[in-house]
Amino acid sequence: MLSISDIALGTVQVLVLMALSPLLTGIMRKTKARTQKRVGAGILQPYYDIEKLLRKDEVVSDQASWIFRVSPWVNFVAIVTAAFFIPVFLANSPFGLIGDLLLVVGLFSLARFFTMLAGLDVSSTFGGLGSSREMMISALLEPAVFLAIFVVAITYGGTSLSTIVESASNSAVLPHPQLIFAAIAMFVVMLGETGRLPFGNHETHLELTMVHEAMALEYSGKSLALMEWSQSIKQILLFALIANIFVPWGMASSASPYSIGIGMATFVIKVAALAVGVAFLESSVAKWRLFRLPDLVAIAIASSMIGLAFYYL
Repeated sequence: MLSISDIALGTVQVLVLMALSPLLTGIMRKTKARTQKRVGAGILQPYYDIEKLLRKDEVVSDQASWIFRVSPWVNFVAIVTAAFFIPVFLANSPFGLIGDLLLVVGLFSLARFFTMLAGLDVSSTFGGLGSSREMMISALLEPAVFLAIFVVAITYGGTSLSTIVESASNSAVLPHPQLIFAAIAMFVVMLGETGRLPFGNHETHLELTMVHEAMALEYSGKSLALMEWSQSIKQILLFALIANIFVPWGMASSASPYSIGIGMATFVIKVAALAVGVAFLESSVAKWRLFRLPDLVAIAIASSMIGLAFYYL
């Protein structure tokens, strides 16, 4: 039974993720601009963009059905719900008993499913193009996701995120060998789930590079704000999973203000460092051809299989 304090603490973790997600996007954009010898927009620009979109009216195609209208809300609610089950600065998430890592993956899939339906719903060529590419990428990533989860689950004895993060934070300083290979697989999955290079490119609307942007191209106003904010929240959730499972140091073990403050500061540092690293990677690689992406996903699957072999050695 959850107490009022547990519910409040879990809600605070979700609100922190929602508040920091546009900032993380701004940090990545600024880092990419600097590495490309550009000034770029400020790191707070995503907040201004969301605020501006929330004040604008929507233009909806006459071909759109109720699926197109409800998809941004389903997307937003599914991803925010997933945030309740992910430990942020406290190792033992208050809502950890309600949902585990598999439920988080299922909620991400639900959001992706409705986004693909919305891309197809308006009979737009670009929407169909983006939805077909997203279906292909998600089908390729699914085995890599579950293999990486399996390696983590057998290492820490379950799929509960609280159990995984608590066990990881209490383990030795040096990680288990199999987790290194699972981390490689999860990193590739994160790039695919967030549409980062070499899977996609958030900086352009070119036909050859659009995936997520193609599915959301028909949205405007408040619906577009929800889609953009949802994508930012999903990104920080995936970063939080990688940081807290594979680099669990600094997590708060109790609900004392001092421990929570240390855990929050450590979380921000880890996620910001990961975001800067991904931005540097994006600046140094090009968009891969669509039919070369299975090669990258095969690397993630092979990495998980090597980790599984290390576990049984």
